[in-house]
Amino acid sequence: MKPVVLQTSPMLPMVESALLERYEVLRLDRAPDREAFLAASGPRVDAVASSARVAVDAALLDALPRARIVAHFGVGYDNVDAAHARARGMVVTNTPDVLTDCVADLAIALMVDVARGVTAGDRYVRAGRWLKGAMPLASKVSGKRLGIVGLGRIGRAVARRAEAFDMEIRYHNRRQVPDSPYAWEKSLADLARWCDFLVVATSGGAESRGLVSAAVIEALGPRGFLVNIARGSVVDEPALVAALVDRRIAGAALDVFADEPRVPEALLALDNVVLTPHIASATTDTRAAMGQLVLDNLAAFFETGRALTPV
Repeated sequence: MKPVVLQTSPMLPMVESALLERYEVLRLDRAPDREAFLAASGPRVDAVASSARVAVDAALLDALPRARIVAHFGVGYDNVDAAHARARGMVVTNTPDVLTDCVADLAIALMVDVARGVTAGDRYVRAGRWLKGAMPLASKVSGKRLGIVGLGRIGRAVARRAEAFDMEIRYHNRRQVPDSPYAWEKSLADLARWCDFLVVATSGGAESRGLVSAAVIEALGPRGFLVNIARGSVVDEPALVAALVDRRIAGAALDVFADEPRVPEALLALDNVVLTPHIASATTDTRAAMGQLVLDNLAAFFETGRALTPV
């Protein structure tokens, strides 16, 4: 008998095909009555295949008494109640490493874009404004100071790329990273005060909520840029919007937001902001590798009782 997998939301066609081939798949996202569906089918579920689109909260987990693994599509899993899952004896997995390069690539792209005005220049040309005069001067990137919030896999990948720009690099973590070639700033506000670009690359969740506070944003100052490729919850979004509107910081490049896909109206009207729709890992290569890791985690768990990338 095939194990029963609860799929919470749509996934890549290759992932869905493989799931259907290997398991009995139940689709939570297609249930017309979620509560009735879980009451009838929840007791049969052995595993959950989830993504960021649907919360895997305590209520959902409690409706799945047999389930022993949540195989999550994504490196961030703040929409999964991992503590409750562990309390129930469940394993939660994510998809680290395979998306590191693409996320770091986008961080650098956003940093260059917001400083040099790449998309702003595109808008300038398309609107016919170049015919009326030159675009205002932009800010240099190479040789500047880069502060990284969270020197994990992605933070280190960002730092390696920034070295090619001859940037001076420091970072903030809760604890100093052993053997890191970069200087550690214990105070995030001090890091923001020191740097020209502050790249947020830390994990999401309750521990990092509001980490980039109004005080940190203020410390960044009128010549500083903020780049966020982490989670929208990490940054005090109202404080950031206010600072951008008042030009108390130079600009921001944001791939993530507090209430996705809704973006504050004030941000849409600003010319010192670059906005992207949470696309840091959105390449065909990376998403395929993430999907394969979801499949591999499920296969390893059912075959050996151990997952490949438990959190």
